[in-house]
Amino acid sequence: MRLTSIFATALAVIGITAASAAETPVTFTKDVAPILEARCQICHRAGQIAPMSLMTYQEARPWARSIRQKVLAREMPPWFIDKNIGVQHFSNDVSLTDQEIATIVQWVDAGAPEGNPSDMPPPRQFADGQAWQIGNPDLIVTLSKDVVVKAKGPDWWPDILVDPGLTEDRYIQAVQIIPTKGRPVIHHIRTSIVEPEAGTRHSGQLDGNVALEVGEQGVFLNEYAIGKGGDVFREGSGRLIKAGTKINFQFHLHSSGTETPINVALGLKLYPKQYVPHHVITSLTVGVNDIDIRPHETNVRSDGYMPLIKPARLLSFQPHMHNRGKAECLEAIYPNGKTEMLSCAHFLFNWHLNYVYADDAAPLLPAGTILHSIMWHDNSAENKFNPDPDAQITWGERTIDEMGSAWLSYYYMSDEDFSKELAARKAKERTLASTR
Repeated sequence: MRLTSIFATALAVIGITAASAAETPVTFTKDVAPILEARCQICHRAGQIAPMSLMTYQEARPWARSIRQKVLAREMPPWFIDKNIGVQHFSNDVSLTDQEIATIVQWVDAGAPEGNPSDMPPPRQFADGQAWQIGNPDLIVTLSKDVVVKAKGPDWWPDILVDPGLTEDRYIQAVQIIPTKGRPVIHHIRTSIVEPEAGTRHSGQLDGNVALEVGEQGVFLNEYAIGKGGDVFREGSGRLIKAGTKINFQFHLHSSGTETPINVALGLKLYPKQYVPHHVITSLTVGVNDIDIRPHETNVRSDGYMPLIKPARLLSFQPHMHNRGKAECLEAIYPNGKTEMLSCAHFLFNWHLNYVYADDAAPLLPAGTILHSIMWHDNSAENKFNPDPDAQITWGERTIDEMGSAWLSYYYMSDEDFSKELAARKAKERTLASTR
């Protein structure tokens, strides 16, 4: 499988820039600031995860050449879907258009002029850093006691089971995890549903309704990682959470030189009582547990497969690897033997992005389809994230080990619903084609 080079995009954008160079000069206040406000300042402002603020010309000007480099390589804003393969419409797409990239490049190449201060757009107003993207939750689940990460020590993966006190079955419409304390030492958080019949295996008690668990992960619910926000399910679909269910928080924590307390809030927005959505969403991984990456190998491929026993609508695709992750694709192998590449994405370990398909573009897959995840790892010295190209790497949970999988969310459909939606999709495509 050939992955599109970032340099092809760069050359195309340079071409656009050259063609427009004779036009009205590009300035920060009139042309670049609106792009930064819309696409970059959500992270590039005081107190957020980016290393520098880009709120004003004075803040952005010293970084002009770096900004040019990052946007040309499509590393910023972080969105790594290959734009020449598979589905291209996503509800959470934060990438820049070719024209926006060309504008930034032209601005830098012209010496990064400020322009007329009166052209500066009004400052964008941002919600609190811990604001809920899903709206006000109906239920918030937290740890009853902070977990303390030591100043020095190895990475730590505690499983912490919490009883949210559910007394009746409910369906989840949206879910989000927010670190409320200790965000710098939290690599990621994965929550799972542990139903009453699953039982528990305690290895220690922290306090009250919080217990450390061994291997008690349950059914995947949601994840927090850099670059990933809340999950909002389309109308008429949701996740079931049964009465008596507990929530397992699986943390990946790392020491930072300072003893740090951590805590978290899991927000659940629920459908009304007694409401049953038409479609029940499932989230799981398609990948491999056996990985063997030899020293200095640059393009190690792994393959995972999962059959769909009923017609399904695929909702999202999230690659998951570690430092040596390079790229991942998701392919559909149809019952008639035909194959279709649904999505491909480059992978950077600093960003764990979930690509959510737009409603009118989400793949509709017939029963018997095999979902095929294809993962590539790079253990060479050219991989700037590689801590040791001389090491032989196998599967493991530590960041110096490797993983290879795709997190997928989908729901099964009846044959009747599948046929109706497929027909509607084809009719829309015919209408669009006739108007071109």
